[in-house]
Amino acid sequence: MITTVPPVPPAHSLVRLRLAPHSTLPRRLDGAWWPRSYDLLAELPSLLAALPRTWGHIASATVNSAAWSAAPGRILVCNQVVRLRRAVAPHAPNTVVLLAPGHGRRDLLVVPPDTTAEEAGPVMTAAVDDRARDRQE
Repeated sequence: MITTVPPVPPAHSLVRLRLAPHSTLPRRLDGAWWPRSYDLLAELPSLLAALPRTWGHIASATVNSAAWSAAPGRILVCNQVVRLRRAVAPHAPNTVVLLAPGHGRRDLLVVPPDTTAEEAGPVMTAAVDDRARDRQE
């Protein structure tokens, strides 16, 4: 009997995502996402696939219209329609807002794709670190 091992996906296909620990306290950010490009159609499906199932089906994603390439109003992800919304949010230009009916809203900080690893790591950690948030308040 011959057993084959599935090929290991290339490292660049892994989603660069850091989620805040579960908490009953409200938080401004639920995590940080560092996409590899500004192509929303290429980046969003892998982000949604990496989210915990407890977040529910994401039915809507709102992004900063200035930061992302053009995209249609809807996208099919894992046989589910996700509505894409674009907004100009001067108070939160680097976020993606995800809505899941019955599960609520999740806000993720978007680290620009051209950010270096040395810069992105601390930014992503600070976005989900409750101690850093407590020091700022």
